[in-house]
Amino acid sequence: MELIINKTQNPRQKPDYSNLGFGNYFTDHMMTMEYDEGQGWHNAQIQPYGPIPLEPSANVFHYGQETFEGLKAYKTKDGKITLFRPRENFLRMNRSNERLCMPAIDVDFALESLKALIMLDSEWIPTEKETSLYIRPFMIGTEATLGVKISSSYLFAIILSPVGTYYPEGMKPTNIYVESKYIRAAVGGTGAAKSAGNYAASLKPLKEAKEKGYSQVLFLDGIERKYVEEVGTSNAFFVIDSELYTTPLESGTILAGITRDSTIAIAESQGIKVNEVPLAIDDIFEFAAQGRLEEAFATGTAAVISPIGQLSYNGNDIAISGGEIGKITQSLYDSLIAIQYGDAIDPYGWVEKVN
Repeated sequence: MELIINKTQNPRQKPDYSNLGFGNYFTDHMMTMEYDEGQGWHNAQIQPYGPIPLEPSANVFHYGQETFEGLKAYKTKDGKITLFRPRENFLRMNRSNERLCMPAIDVDFALESLKALIMLDSEWIPTEKETSLYIRPFMIGTEATLGVKISSSYLFAIILSPVGTYYPEGMKPTNIYVESKYIRAAVGGTGAAKSAGNYAASLKPLKEAKEKGYSQVLFLDGIERKYVEEVGTSNAFFVIDSELYTTPLESGTILAGITRDSTIAIAESQGIKVNEVPLAIDDIFEFAAQGRLEEAFATGTAAVISPIGQLSYNGNDIAISGGEIGKITQSLYDSLIAIQYGDAIDPYGWVEKVN
């Protein structure tokens, strides 16, 4: 399939790169392609960033066939542009698509299209500390019908956004509210898919948590409301007796985070034992009382590694690592960021060059 490039005649004004926030600005161009049953993917193009025309009866508005991804591009000190594990993002998107009965994308074509888009908008990549170019591929069902059915047509798109840190506090430890009323996902559901519906379900508990002064929510399992699952936007990790603990993926209720996987690999390379086992929230609070809970953090593309300074559950609060960034958390963050920004050798083959 040929990729047509239509350059904008009206470049957008670039923001102040020292005060970006997260997801507030968008580059000059976007990549799109369409799918129709019986025809497959077609009409791939890079075009000026702008509104997408859709019928009011489009499937995505009524029955939620939507998947998305998030990854980043970086500009190294020598001016090279790199991506971090982009192929894994497109492979995961296809797994999400399969769960929502949506068509697979050609990973190689999507990756080459992404690189072409980034090169066209390369001047939008910020170089200030802790900044990057956030990449949002997404797919939506576009068939115009009100019948509950699998859409026969889809739109795939990629948009770009220069970003700073995800949380306003940056690497300052966050306060997390452990949610015991609402759930994010359940066994047999779509928890392992990166789909809009999962995030929509997390908005009310997040809103209530923020009204109480917390930055994020830690969800528990949907059956017993006992075992730790994940933070609203990230996978959760705990350092107990100098070993790393995180929720296993087997239940299909949490996202197989790429930053999660990268963090585990780096931890193991540093001689840290990693345990992927169910972890009860009551046990975490007991470990804290015993002085065995040393650190906690969350991992995700947007925030990378975000230290947790406090957990609140059923009226009980625990401070973690004295409200400071723990040594293991800092070491894992520094190691991962160094690879992503090209400041350290990449022994894993994670970094892919764009130019």
